[in-house]
Amino acid sequence: MSSLMVLPGGSAVAQSAPKPLAPSRPVERKLPAASAIDPGLAANLRYRLGPGDKLKMAVFRMEGYETVAEVLSDGTLNLPRLGSVPVWGLSLDEARRRITAGYATILRRPIVYLDLVEARPVRVAVSGEVQRPGLYSIGKGGSNQLSSSGPGGSPSTMIQTSGAPTLLDAIQRAGGLTAYGDLRRLTVQRPSGGPGSPMRTYQFDFLKVLSGSGPVTNPLLYDGDTITIPRAENLSETELLAIASSTFAPDTIAVNVVGEVLKPGTLNVKANSPLSGALLTAGGLTRRANDQTVRLLRLTPSGTIKQATIRFNPAAPLGSVQNPPLQQGDVIVVDRHGWAKTTDGLSDALAPIGPVINAGSLFRLLGL
Repeated sequence: MSSLMVLPGGSAVAQSAPKPLAPSRPVERKLPAASAIDPGLAANLRYRLGPGDKLKMAVFRMEGYETVAEVLSDGTLNLPRLGSVPVWGLSLDEARRRITAGYATILRRPIVYLDLVEARPVRVAVSGEVQRPGLYSIGKGGSNQLSSSGPGGSPSTMIQTSGAPTLLDAIQRAGGLTAYGDLRRLTVQRPSGGPGSPMRTYQFDFLKVLSGSGPVTNPLLYDGDTITIPRAENLSETELLAIASSTFAPDTIAVNVVGEVLKPGTLNVKANSPLSGALLTAGGLTRRANDQTVRLLRLTPSGTIKQATIRFNPAAPLGSVQNPPLQQGDVIVVDRHGWAKTTDGLSDALAPIGPVINAGSLFRLLGL
């Protein structure tokens, strides 16, 4: 469509009508991909209500409807003028919509506010290669105890935590990993909703953090999670040492030192202790010890006994062949040197005739 515009002097010029502006399109804000958050947990990160949660509810401009209530053991929430509303397994938004639908039967267009005042403790199960498998109730913050994995009265290490409980908190609460715990294949099974809902399985590799090869997610725990630490099949000495030095491992391990040491027996040593550390804790070698043939006996995951003969060198580097890192249940045998074996053999051979020799000596002294 065009129009005429009269210029000064009487001339007319045709002028086309301005084109209408195209409607503005909303700018799309792209959220990070699920893999940028976590490849497995992004679809199920919403907090689900359960027994023990304390909620605050109010209806906009309606007096007498405010309340602070706790989700009961049957998963229901008792609300003013509405009664029991089942909320177990619902997110806060889902619970608010259900409550709004309930009040809509007695009120006109109710606007419901629902807030979580206090979260319930998280109840999880920990199984597999941990010191104390079982069921645990973990609250927000507190302390985790990494105790000795063997007998004795060694003091425990207390690790203070804050915030919502995580996967690492659960492992620490269970006493830490055993010598055969596999940090590369930690699994978490999580219900997708309320009781009886399908389970989802997620896997994590925490060994990446210890080896410095990349970051890893330390996921928050949810009520009903089941954590499994499988048995490791082929961990190198370097990986074992890295795990033993981390907060995943127990504070101490139990090893047995027998033979030619000053204080033989079962010892509690630090989880990352080398062979030399255990022998020095046992008081060191005696004069009769053979430091060239110290034997290290270890029970393998397959059930067989692995034996290594080591030349004891206290100055050898940690993790070397002469000073390997110890594991829970290792047995160290310190043998006698050749001369001690010879003298012990002669003593044993002469022991039966010792009284006869002593009697003959007595007779000679008496002149008989």
